[in-house]
Amino acid sequence: MDILDLLAKAEYPLSLAKIANMSGLSKSTVHRLLSALQARDYVEKLSDATYRLGIKVLEIASYHINTLELLTESRPHLNALHRSLNLSSHLGLLEDYQVVYIGLVNSASYTKYYAQVGKRSPAFCSSMGKCLLAGLSKTDLDETLNHIELKAYTERTITDPRSLRRHLAEVRNRGWAMDNEEYQEGQRCIGAPVFDYRGDSLAAISVSGQVSHISDDRVEEIARQVKNAALLISQGMGYSV
Repeated sequence: MDILDLLAKAEYPLSLAKIANMSGLSKSTVHRLLSALQARDYVEKLSDATYRLGIKVLEIASYHINTLELLTESRPHLNALHRSLNLSSHLGLLEDYQVVYIGLVNSASYTKYYAQVGKRSPAFCSSMGKCLLAGLSKTDLDETLNHIELKAYTERTITDPRSLRRHLAEVRNRGWAMDNEEYQEGQRCIGAPVFDYRGDSLAAISVSGQVSHISDDRVEEIARQVKNAALLISQGMGYSV
């Protein structure tokens, strides 16, 4: 980390000896660390044997900036959904075949299923996860499903791969997904995908509550509001219909 910090602040590429001198590390240690960083594209070695930051640093920074922008764009819409529906609202990303919560507004009346930032849930049986899986290419979906254990969390969990594929196709066509007590008994969630400027699934949002709060007669209206909020967030991220 010291080496990356030095290279980031330097006005020009640094030699191995210069990095060792500035960091207080031995040349052998610096050489070993630079080799490891170079192999992962965090550092680039130039023809004159000097070093500068590599493209991987920029890639990571862009992910962070996109996440911050996504959080900024989504926050007012998550709040609006919470106020309108009196349900907990969430923002999530797909990571390692799971959905990671990165933003949420919890309903005070929904403390039984309190969620927090950083929480993970299985993608195949959550509304946000289904939205994100439905947005994958066939190749990526095949690879993902090969790594997922379709565990039965409740009697309603879809555990057959062919049934799940058909279900995801329906999700893709209608533009929203529902977790109908598939992960937790008595809980329903309705989600919709958020797209980036290329039209790729960037994230997903959802609202959740007990079955009594998301009753059958409310599903269509809730789905409409969630889809509309997801579209507004997508447009804020550069997406155009």
